[in-house]
Amino acid sequence: MIAVGASWGGLKALRAIAHGLPPHFRVPITFVQHRSKESAGLRDLLQDCTALIVCEVEDKQPIMGGYIYLAPPDYHLLVDGDEFSLSVDEPVRFSRPSIDVFFESVAERFGPEAVGVVLTGANEDGAEGLRQIVARGGRAIVQDPRTAESAIMPRAALRAVPEAHTLPLERLTPYLISLATSDESMRPRRGSNDEARA
Repeated sequence: MIAVGASWGGLKALRAIAHGLPPHFRVPITFVQHRSKESAGLRDLLQDCTALIVCEVEDKQPIMGGYIYLAPPDYHLLVDGDEFSLSVDEPVRFSRPSIDVFFESVAERFGPEAVGVVLTGANEDGAEGLRQIVARGGRAIVQDPRTAESAIMPRAALRAVPEAHTLPLERLTPYLISLATSDESMRPRRGSNDEARA
């Protein structure tokens, strides 16, 4: 699982990542973008720039390769076995969905098969969750704060995980592709019709 968190300025960064992913990319990737419950249209804006299927997660939805999953507004997103689950627990750092909540859930479920990516943002959400991913053997990637529209979130992530791989926005997607194609632990274990359950 590749878990990506973004806040202020995230649309540009998420579109850049989605645009660079090839149609045959088979590692599940999930975007958690801070947005209000009235927010609409993000799925369409992402779908316009990728050949992968972009879908807002529904409760109990199976996790499959070949998709870009999007946390829905006003819900925390979690992983429950091979499915997603949604929660209406209180906001964390004033946010629901919370990047920390999702990252911590991904860390617990996927361990060394997890990759956490922290992008631009104006608060510190994601830093603790990224630390949890690394503590369980996963990988940490942080957008170079100098290329972020708001550097607060990536700087907080780097304070929590100083060893995180730091890349400018334009190099993030190629690096994710290289991980997916070179690291056996990142490849889906089973599947059919060129789609695989995480």
